[in-house]
Amino acid sequence: MIFLTVTAHPDDEVLGFGATAAKLTSEGHTVVNCILSGNVDARQHRPELEELYNDTCKAQEIIGAEKPILGTFPNIKFNTVPHLDMVQFIERVIEDVKPDYIFTHHPSDMNDDHVCTSRACQAAARLFQRKDVKPIKGLFYMEILSSTDWAMPNNLLPFQPDSFIEVGEENFNKKISALEAYNGVMRPFPHPRSIEALKGVAAYRGGQSGKYYAEAFQTAFQSLEF
Repeated sequence: MIFLTVTAHPDDEVLGFGATAAKLTSEGHTVVNCILSGNVDARQHRPELEELYNDTCKAQEIIGAEKPILGTFPNIKFNTVPHLDMVQFIERVIEDVKPDYIFTHHPSDMNDDHVCTSRACQAAARLFQRKDVKPIKGLFYMEILSSTDWAMPNNLLPFQPDSFIEVGEENFNKKISALEAYNGVMRPFPHPRSIEALKGVAAYRGGQSGKYYAEAFQTAFQSLEF
């Protein structure tokens, strides 16, 4: 099967889906990560563009994902981009990748780029109902520590996981290695992007679902076949 993630920034794909990607690719599945702001030009202490690109590619290699698809949407300014432009970009990715499942940001994340990404991906994921393309089997939201967990109360429901993928210690460690491939992303504890916090969440999600370390997701759409 083919799994596509659509995220806003380099490292989001690993924070939300890294251990799952490592598990899936080790089992022979294909994972493609589409990152809408590939150059994150507004990020503080961002490495030079070539170094960032190399970091991004190295992270994909560690978790077994394909070469990343990088957009050029302006970092921390997704709200200035016409919604249709972002939707059509994601639709072209969907047509090219032909995914079975899509994973994207939760629509109530703290980061507004995440929110815009989620809205655009929700619209693009319905492409198969408007055009003769391969239907997707499901669309899911992921959790991004330091964004999903920092979200303030609003008129949207918070992240409420209903799907859990057991990743185990080996794949969790690959996730950490992939995050460490990104220069300056990891932080010391108690920041959410620390090894201790990420490990704690993986253990907690595993405890919720009776699994040994897990990543959690919320279903936006799923087609059940019996």
